[in-house]
Amino acid sequence: MRGNRTAARYQCTMAFERQARAHGYQRIAGADEAGRGALFGPVFAAAVVLSPDRPIRGLNDSKLIEPPERVALSRQIRERALACSVAAADCFEVDRWNILQASRLALRRAVQSLDPACDYLLVDWVRLDWPGPQQPLVHGDARSRSIAAASILAKVARDECMMRWDAVFPEYGLAGNKGYPTPDHRAALDRFGPTFLHRFSYAPVRAASRVVLRPEQANLFAAAGGAN
Repeated sequence: MRGNRTAARYQCTMAFERQARAHGYQRIAGADEAGRGALFGPVFAAAVVLSPDRPIRGLNDSKLIEPPERVALSRQIRERALACSVAAADCFEVDRWNILQASRLALRRAVQSLDPACDYLLVDWVRLDWPGPQQPLVHGDARSRSIAAASILAKVARDECMMRWDAVFPEYGLAGNKGYPTPDHRAALDRFGPTFLHRFSYAPVRAASRVVLRPEQANLFAAAGGAN
């Protein structure tokens, strides 16, 4: 519902990319993450430099696109983009740093892996520890096609990762819920307890854990700001 309201409020265009080119930048990247709200596994991020000569129809916030179309778009992005990269921060980094900092880490890894490198960065919501010029955009994945392309790559990569882990931990329904706190996932946590790849800095995971944390351990998670 919230995604539909956002889509009605914004148009996903190349306006920000054109503005950057008007100031002399040539390789404008969009960057976005996927999986911040999940209870299980890594947070993924992607960075994409779209080609102005090879446009891709249908780019938008990945949350507004059906899975088969996301997969098809991800193939087109990889074929037509000037550069693209996918990276991640694992659940241990999420628990150590908190989800915001882990997301920024994954985003920075994706941007730094672009080849050729970008000379300007459009990023959804956050500002990165990156030496080049950047422009954080609120609802960037619904406003910038470069960020939308990154959101699609990150989402598809993370969904594929969850499908693989579903074969290892079938009782948690990861192929369907993608690690998010759906009723079936939370019921499985209550029944089986968390795996070592669940995010223990998230309150529902800690609540389902059979392991009793010492006070100093609980304080570390609270200080990380991960008690979602």
